[in-house]
Amino acid sequence: MQTRTLGRNGPTVSALGLGCMGMSEYYGAHDDSESIATLHHALERGVNFLDTADMYGPYTNEELVGRALRGRRDAAFLATKFGFVRDNPAARALDGRPERVREACEASLKRLQVAHIDLYYLHRVDPNVPIEDTVGAMAQLVRAGKVRHLGLSEVSPQTLERAHRVHRITALQSEYSLWTRDPEDGVLESCERLGIGFVPYSPLGRGFLTGTIKSPDDFESDDYRRTNPRFQGENFTRNLALVDKVRSLAKSKGCSPAQLALAWVLAQGEHIVPIPGTRRVRNLEENLGALEVRLDAEELAAIETLFPAGITAGARYTEAMLRLSRG
Repeated sequence: MQTRTLGRNGPTVSALGLGCMGMSEYYGAHDDSESIATLHHALERGVNFLDTADMYGPYTNEELVGRALRGRRDAAFLATKFGFVRDNPAARALDGRPERVREACEASLKRLQVAHIDLYYLHRVDPNVPIEDTVGAMAQLVRAGKVRHLGLSEVSPQTLERAHRVHRITALQSEYSLWTRDPEDGVLESCERLGIGFVPYSPLGRGFLTGTIKSPDDFESDDYRRTNPRFQGENFTRNLALVDKVRSLAKSKGCSPAQLALAWVLAQGEHIVPIPGTRRVRNLEENLGALEVRLDAEELAAIETLFPAGITAGARYTEAMLRLSRG
């Protein structure tokens, strides 16, 4: 398995990680036995970077990953996240108070059935709590041995700088793919300059860049993508035409569209470790094939010409979710 380092002198992880969210929620029906089989297969293939969060389920995804890791803990570099509040509709959507940091970590450790978390992320910045206070509480978890490394998700370069001054930030996680290029507006540069690893989630555009989605009717009734602006109406049609371009490039390269899309993300920097999500072994194997796809400068330029930044139709989230992602 190819490996990469999360940040300057950071931990070594598999060059592709595995996002576990869809094993429990958001993308239609799921089967725990199939998901656990996929997690076990990932570990056997050397994919050690597993990503979950307390909000997935909520809570059930951490429990699932915990079950899958029984007897296999040493084989995994385990990342989870906190910050969202979903079990109390009356509560604020985000909670980054120091007392919440400690409570959330203890609860995650219990659900995951582990003694420590390798990488602990703040899922989104609480606008009512200074980032210094939240990261300061997270740093106490490191000193207590409950957490090995700290991470942030969906933050601005300015917030990243402030947090990094409090305690070393090992990784920043944000959405990044051919059709979501927002981190190119300063975030990627900040990560590289500060020696922080960058972890793209949804590097396959929530499945759209695989070329397997043909119609909004392909989604089950409870699939989150039915409410995502990029999968609706005219946006869907325009984005489907973009995927056709990816499919054509992939055919000429002798790989699948998913492999081309992942190879493009991997080519953006050695400090980048994508975490494509899947709950199926066959998709995991296809994704791993991207590690063998090499894109030269001419090919990268051709992709940029056909799929430039900003060409995707529609916002990546609803406005309400976007407001929570502007940290």
